[in-house]
Amino acid sequence: MPHTSRRLRAALLATASAALVAATLPAPEPLGIGDRLFPHLGNPGYDVLAYDISLTYHGSSTRPLDAVTRIDARTTAPLDRINLDFSQGTVQGVEVDGRDSEFATAGEDLVIRAPDRLPAGASVRITVRHTSDPTGDPARGGWVRTSDGLAMANQADAAHRVFPGNDHPADKARFTFRVTAPEDLTVVAGGLPAGRERHGRTTTWTYRTTHPMATELAQVSIGRSTVVHRAGPGGLPLRDVVPAADRKELEHWLARTPRQMEWMQEQAGPYPFETYGLLVADTETGFELETQTLSLFERSLFTEPGLPAWYIESIMVHELAHQWFGNSVSPRTWSDLWLSEGHATWYEARYAEEHADKPLEQRMRQAYARSDAWRAAGGPPARPDVPSPDHKISLFRPVVYDGSALVLYALRGEIGERAFGRLEKAWPRIHRNGSATTSDFTRLASRYAGRDLTAFFDGWLYGEKTPPMPGHPDWRSETPRAAAEPQAGPHAPKPA
Repeated sequence: MPHTSRRLRAALLATASAALVAATLPAPEPLGIGDRLFPHLGNPGYDVLAYDISLTYHGSSTRPLDAVTRIDARTTAPLDRINLDFSQGTVQGVEVDGRDSEFATAGEDLVIRAPDRLPAGASVRITVRHTSDPTGDPARGGWVRTSDGLAMANQADAAHRVFPGNDHPADKARFTFRVTAPEDLTVVAGGLPAGRERHGRTTTWTYRTTHPMATELAQVSIGRSTVVHRAGPGGLPLRDVVPAADRKELEHWLARTPRQMEWMQEQAGPYPFETYGLLVADTETGFELETQTLSLFERSLFTEPGLPAWYIESIMVHELAHQWFGNSVSPRTWSDLWLSEGHATWYEARYAEEHADKPLEQRMRQAYARSDAWRAAGGPPARPDVPSPDHKISLFRPVVYDGSALVLYALRGEIGERAFGRLEKAWPRIHRNGSATTSDFTRLASRYAGRDLTAFFDGWLYGEKTPPMPGHPDWRSETPRAAAEPQAGPHAPKPA
């Protein structure tokens, strides 16, 4: 054998070792954290601490954005590979702790081979250079194209159509967005502004969240928008993002947020985030969405003739209530969604009762009459049926809206208004900035009731049939029909 240098021998040895490792590792495969409804969402072995996402928008909502996503994480188990959820873009390169890393795709996962085996408890930075493509099927979520740009609608499983990450609400993290766009456009994202720089004919806008956020709640708006500032209760900074041409027309709706915020704080305690506001987008999604600190609303909600004012306000309160229930306290699994949507619907209905003379009891009696049909069509509130594979948003059914608010109405009747009110303030205080389960809620409710509520919750949350309503033994649920009323998406249905 010809003589080889020490350096060359080392290089050959490293190559041979890498080939041996590659040969012993199984083929890349999509993973998940075992969510019953979305089995491939999330990834085991690490906890994301922070995302730093840079996006370059080229002035067209039909052209992919250039992007760099940096993820700071801590491993929770030894890892040879790191799986990220990502499905709507082209990956151009990956680094792990500054070293180029091999990668492959498997299903909707980006699978990265770490240069060295990562031990449990290690800090790791993953950098992915990629595109972010807004031209996919809008019904599947992710980027939403508006009349003048883009916005995001990532619930429930669509954030990974925008950027790579650990796309499950059980793994929340802080976010930084750096968005470069043509100078005549305005960019706003969740959190607070952290700088703006001009570069010739483009501007880079930076925003940071102060509190951890689930990936499904991320929001970036790019368009010809006006940002409207005002003060909320206690000086809380409020900012709304609206199409520039609609600024005056929308003002009388936007001006209602401080009163709504004050009312929600009376019900659920201090507002849990650094800012709040409405993002009014000229687009048709079929729903509104509680993206963290900047809720997404269709322009038509405020401009469509015939919608009563009380209904529009109640939907505004629905998305505001989510900031406590669903955002600050996120569902640990997607089967815990009833805690988010049930509470948001509860406060929506309570606000309509107190401010528009729309009796809560009447709405709950109507919900009770339909409840068995809803359960038959979509499962009980805390064990919903798996959504349709080609229409994941079908998870958002009547049973998780009014059907789950009905559970809270029954709970209030069971334990009394005083204990219920204390529970409602304790829940977002105890679990603030985290994620929680149905079991966490039922244990806390039992604590405030002063007795074990297991039997009560078993029937109301998991039963095929709706239990008798406390205080209303005469209420009856209708015989289930072949199909209950469909739900369009993440907000309450419009009034007839």
